[in-house]
Formats: sequence, structure tokens, C-alpha cells
Amino acid sequence: MTRPLRIGTRGSRLALWQAHWVRDALAALPEAPAVEIVTISTAGDRIQDVALSQVGGRDFFTKDIESALLDDAVDLAVHSLKDLATDMPAGLMLGAVMPREDPRDALVSTKGETLESLPHGARVGTSSLRRRAFARALRPDLTLLELRGNVPTRLERLEQGDYDAVILATAGLVRLELGTHITERLDPEVFTPAPAQGTVGIQVREGDEATQRWVSALNHAATRRAIGAERRLLQVVEGGCQAPVGAWARELDGQMVLTARVASLDGREAVSCTERGGPDAPEALGERLAQRLLDEGAADILAGIRSHGSTT
Repeated sequence: MTRPLRIGTRGSRLALWQAHWVRDALAALPEAPAVEIVTISTAGDRIQDVALSQVGGRDFFTKDIESALLDDAVDLAVHSLKDLATDMPAGLMLGAVMPREDPRDALVSTKGETLESLPHGARVGTSSLRRRAFARALRPDLTLLELRGNVPTRLERLEQGDYDAVILATAGLVRLELGTHITERLDPEVFTPAPAQGTVGIQVREGDEATQRWVSALNHAATRRAIGAERRLLQVVEGGCQAPVGAWARELDGQMVLTARVASLDGREAVSCTERGGPDAPEALGERLAQRLLDEGAADILAGIRSHGSTT
């Protein structure tokens, strides 16, 4: 009897939704093997009393799952792709990318206010350096507070009065059928999403051709091109530093359009650029726009962030 394909995933409600989505897509393939889900606790799940910006490294939501994949405890790993570092551990590769949900950030407020109409000094919860920096750039008067926990927990804390508003990913809310809570979907031109936000990635072992064959059938080519541009830009711009970087790629009229934004932690400095290129060379587009960002001021912004040690 053939062993089932084992999917490694975090145990949050959203992560399990994503894992079940991949499981069902695999099960729908002709002559598909059995598939089972293995829940794995990650450092990001266990450490809830520390700001994400202060947790060491970028892989706090993925390292434990990647270790299980390398140890052959699972056959594939399902991640929110924005959590996956651009430099993967040796022996692992991105096997497929699922179709993208709305990549925008969403504001959820207690009284239906938009980001612009929130009262002076309103308490806004988010754990993301990027969201904090972009919010400060647009509304420097806001009180930005740390917000950890899964999506339902964050909404509960908003309803309990801990915050006046929270900023979350639209995709997570929509996938959990919580989209009715959204007050405003933030303009991606100025509140640029995290690279690969709204995207589910499937990671596999290099050399595991049997698993790769099944997983590759799920790959959504247009989404993979878009996140290829975004992740390459992040790789070049970030340079190992966790920083407030947004990138949003989409295909329009036969071209790929890539918009990116880098901001200082206090939001006082920001650089935004847009480039167009052929959709057949997304990584080259990402690299080209990354260099333009750096040349137009992002390099100085990132140097300032590194000098303060705020993102290590």
C-alpha cells in the first residue's frame, strides 16, 4: 500500500484552511494518492509575548515545518508564502503556488471608520513592521500597538475594546469567511502589501520527484510569476534585514506591473516606485525595481534601520 502524502502545516485556523485547500486540490487529481495533514507547532505560535520584530530571524513561522520536511516527517509543507524566507534551506524548493486571493491589507475598525477617518490618536493594532511604518506615514498621530494571535483572536481583542482598529490581510479574512468585518481594503498603491501576501506556497524536498510531480499539477502560473517578481525584489532590497518593504505585481495588458514601497520605521521617509516589464522575466523586473528603489533613497532608509538594530 502506498504511503499517504503528508502535509506539514501550522495549527491555526487559517493555516489549516490552507492545508485542507491543498489536500482537496491534490485529492481531485486523477489517480491521486491519499493525503493526510500533520500539524506542527512553530516558534511563532509558541512565542506570543514578544513582538514579531524582536523574534530572531525571519523563519519563526516556518523553520519547524521546514525541519520536519527535511527530516522526512512530512512530504510537503503548506505556508502563507509571505512568511517564507526568500533564501530557503538547502535541500528544499518551492514546488507550487496556489491561486492568489486579494493581496491588499484590510482595516477593521469598531465604528466603521476608514484609515483616514479614524479619530486622532486612535489605537491601531498590528504586529507587522511594514504595516506600522506605512500607517505612520499616512497617519502619524495614530497610536500603533502590538497585536499577536491568530485572525479570530485579533478580531476578538478588537471587539473587547483593546483597540479602535486593527490591520490584517484581506486574504485571511476572506478565506475564513470573515470578510464582512472589513471596513476598508487599503489602496495597494500607497499601502503596498507584503511580497506574496494572499498567496499559499507548497514547499517540497529537492530530489523528491514523486511528490514534486503531484504538487506541480497545482501550480498557478500567473500567481507564480507575480510572486517571483515580488520575492526577488524583497531579496535584493532587504539584504538580510527585516524591513518595511511592500511589493505588488500584477499583469495588465500583456505586461507585468510591479509597485514597491520602502519606509522608515517612523514613517517619515518613504520611497515608492513602479516598473513594467515582460511577464516572462518576473525576477529580472523585481531586481530592476529593487535597484531603482535603492538608488532613489531606500538604501539610506534601510541603513538607518540597520544602524538602530531595530529589526534583527
